[in-house]
Amino acid sequence: MAFRAFQKGGHIDSLLFAAVFLLVVVGLVMLVSASSELGVKRFGDPYYYLKQQLYKGILPGAVFFVVALFVYYRVYQKLALALFLISLFLALLVFSPLGHSSGGSERWLALGGPITFQPAELMKITFVLYLAAWLSNPRTNRRGSLFEGLLPLVLVTALAAGILVIQPATSTVAILVASGIAMYFLAGAKLRYVTFMVCACATGLVLLILFAGGYRLDRVKTFLGIGTDPLRDGYHVSEAVTTIGSGGLTGMGFGQSPAKSGRLPAVVNDSIFAIIASEFGFLGSAVIVSLFGFLVTRMLILARRMRDTFGRLVLAGFGVIIGIQVFVHIAALSGTLPLTGIPLPFISLGGTAMVVFLTMMGISLNISKYA
Repeated sequence: MAFRAFQKGGHIDSLLFAAVFLLVVVGLVMLVSASSELGVKRFGDPYYYLKQQLYKGILPGAVFFVVALFVYYRVYQKLALALFLISLFLALLVFSPLGHSSGGSERWLALGGPITFQPAELMKITFVLYLAAWLSNPRTNRRGSLFEGLLPLVLVTALAAGILVIQPATSTVAILVASGIAMYFLAGAKLRYVTFMVCACATGLVLLILFAGGYRLDRVKTFLGIGTDPLRDGYHVSEAVTTIGSGGLTGMGFGQSPAKSGRLPAVVNDSIFAIIASEFGFLGSAVIVSLFGFLVTRMLILARRMRDTFGRLVLAGFGVIIGIQVFVHIAALSGTLPLTGIPLPFISLGGTAMVVFLTMMGISLNISKYA
């Protein structure tokens, strides 16, 4: 079906736009609070990390957001396979001389100077777009067929997961796989096929942890309290839980958390929710969680209103990814799940992640014009 890249639809969903805007603003404010002391200590500038977020995340993210907002979303249906293959190729490039290693992981591409790019984050968009296009193809029975649906889905998911596991980016793999299973279910797949996918992926994750070992097994042992040294393996989680609890009901106040002075690791990205809870307490944390909950719920409501299968699955897939990532970030810091190192969408420091999530929301708002 032919269509133009730019088409006039209805109005964007103002509630969804407001939720995204508020989360980005909250993220910038919290980044200033969480990073000011660290910025002075490392670079002599209390606003160093805020500038990094603006230059590498917000500004390029805003450009992609605006482009995605105006490009007719069905264009991505035609480009889905090409975009997915490009993201796989970029994910493989991290093992080339262009790859940049940090913390024992090969997850970044060096683009020149201080600019790096994380292909695993891009796959959060391309995987959803490809899967939505694949499942919405009316000429095949991909929702109810074993050979046209389940087996190809397993192979594609295994291919993407395998590349990311080697980097390693295990948390991203778990988020992508969970979103894929959710989209498969929402597309109307047979329940026994969905159940098989859940069991197969859970089994694969357990085997990976047991036999690949390394940091994955260490984190699970720490979570279970097996041979945990509070001053080493369990230090991050222990400090995060203490920091969250220190906020009480109303918090210590903006900029007053003592944990950000160096006691809590990764305060600008993996641990930023603990700083939020410390400075704004249970009530402030509840507001942030409610805002994320509203964002995800609104995306699922808009997905339900879509008559077009592709648009419905894209909205649902993006919503599930954001919802799972928020849940995992908070649960890991509160000791409910093993520590993962997953950033908080729209709030944690991270240029690639910010660009990806803003692009997601641009596409989602474009789809909302036709809901």
